[in-house]
Amino acid sequence: MGEDSSPISVILVSSGSRGNKLLFRYPFQRHRRQQGEQTSKPRSPYALHSTPEGTEDQDGDSRFSDAILATILATKSDMCGRKFELKIDNVRFVGHPTLLQQPLGFQVSKLDPSPKREMPTMILFNVVFALRANADPSVIGCVHTLSRRLAVVLQHEERRCQYLTREAKLMLAIQDEVSAMSDGDGSQSPFHHILPKCKLASDLKQAFDSLCTTGIIHLHVNDWLELSFCLPHKVHRLGPDCIPPHAIEKSLKAIRPYHALLLLDEEKALLGQLPVDCSPALVRVIKTTSAMKNLQQLAQDADLALLQVFQLAAHLVYWGKAIIIYPLCENNFYMLSPDADICVYSPLAERFSRRFPGNNLLSVLSKFSLPTSLSQFKNPLAPPMQEAQLVQMVIWMLQHRLLTQLHTYVCLLAPPSEPEALCRAEEDRMLPARVGGRSLSTPNALSFGSPTSSDDMTLTSPSMDNSSAEIPPGGDSPLGKRMTENLLASLTEHEREAIQNIPAAQNPDDLRMLAKLLHYFRGNHHLEEIMYNENMRRSVLLTLIDKFRSVLVVRHHEDPVISVFQTPSV
Repeated sequence: MGEDSSPISVILVSSGSRGNKLLFRYPFQRHRRQQGEQTSKPRSPYALHSTPEGTEDQDGDSRFSDAILATILATKSDMCGRKFELKIDNVRFVGHPTLLQQPLGFQVSKLDPSPKREMPTMILFNVVFALRANADPSVIGCVHTLSRRLAVVLQHEERRCQYLTREAKLMLAIQDEVSAMSDGDGSQSPFHHILPKCKLASDLKQAFDSLCTTGIIHLHVNDWLELSFCLPHKVHRLGPDCIPPHAIEKSLKAIRPYHALLLLDEEKALLGQLPVDCSPALVRVIKTTSAMKNLQQLAQDADLALLQVFQLAAHLVYWGKAIIIYPLCENNFYMLSPDADICVYSPLAERFSRRFPGNNLLSVLSKFSLPTSLSQFKNPLAPPMQEAQLVQMVIWMLQHRLLTQLHTYVCLLAPPSEPEALCRAEEDRMLPARVGGRSLSTPNALSFGSPTSSDDMTLTSPSMDNSSAEIPPGGDSPLGKRMTENLLASLTEHEREAIQNIPAAQNPDDLRMLAKLLHYFRGNHHLEEIMYNENMRRSVLLTLIDKFRSVLVVRHHEDPVISVFQTPSV
């Protein structure tokens, strides 16, 4: 994906009263002498392809002459304003042809009714990016978006000050001059001489180089209009792997108020990258955000609407400036990421030592070989600075995708009947079930850390599809019993019997609360989501799970919304 997302070249063509012209292309086409020398080399008679080695596969569109590209890429005027896509062999050309004026051969002035032939003008232009034919459709869509944005900016500047016309005249003049000096042998590339003299050519080269390296483009076209673009295939990478754009979009749609925003750059550096006319709300979010503050708290502290904070958070994530996490608290479980770089002499180890003098990265990561909660590192006798440094180290490791957070999920699992239990007894003794690193064979298998103030805080939830009504007082009332029976009706008879045999089920309030939360106990919702949706405290939820622990199984794994930023997607 990373190599296929890089364009082969960028081409600017125009069509006007003087015909179709290729104004600029980058990288420069190889000299025809060099191509002729390579063509004249003898090739193996057993070769499968008849094209010279490296000409088609490595050079892409370099085998097309300037005249051919000008003919096939300068489309008709009725095709302007729409996506242009053309595939030839292993090259795919993507652009957005734009019309500047109607192709009229004569112009009638209001002051002088006699027809006068129009001066040589440009009718349309097209900024085209050449891609590999097997490029991903999402890459093609992003490149077309960039071509359309460039077309809008150039069209605006042409109407304002005829910027495109001036640059085109300069490009054509240099081409004619180089062609006259080289006597038509084609040994010199005119684009090599155009680049240092033409601002538009320099901008196109900068856009191409940025697409091939970082995927982030920041241009000031004609030193007036700012153009910014992000190619997510280059920005969202975990080592050699690329995070698919559809996974990013799916994750952004699943952001909830209990999530948090983690900036990947320092606040000062991130603010310095913002444009001068950026939104003040974005600056406020960057200055207010914290890894220990959920999005709802962030909206309150920044004095912004929650929906606006969601939009700004998604904007930062899309541009690769932040990721979505769960707020740091002592109940969080973290584990070493399976793709973490644990080499002794890795650059990350050196950066960690410079960032936290006296600490070794591998030594810290070894403490997270198994799922570990931050509460295990809490020492009441340690100075406050030590705990603050631990928080900063965890934030640093999350920023560099070295840690993966595990969430607690609950599954309803009724014990087997006696015949099934006898058949599985021997197997269970040989391989005891372990969930989240804890054995489930002991009655006190569930152990919970003390909730922190942030986890124990009650969050007021907006109306949600999967949230149910609050439990009315008096679970033993006829109405309460009828509602409990209706909620338990979705279970099998074996599951209902297993629940009724639990001593806690004799308490109508406990049974009613369990019945209300049954749709969360299928392993698809972690505790934090249940707490937010049902407006519950962690202590109340953990107490209920502990009372019904004989039919509720706890397991720990990643949150799919967050894991996309921590481990490569398959």
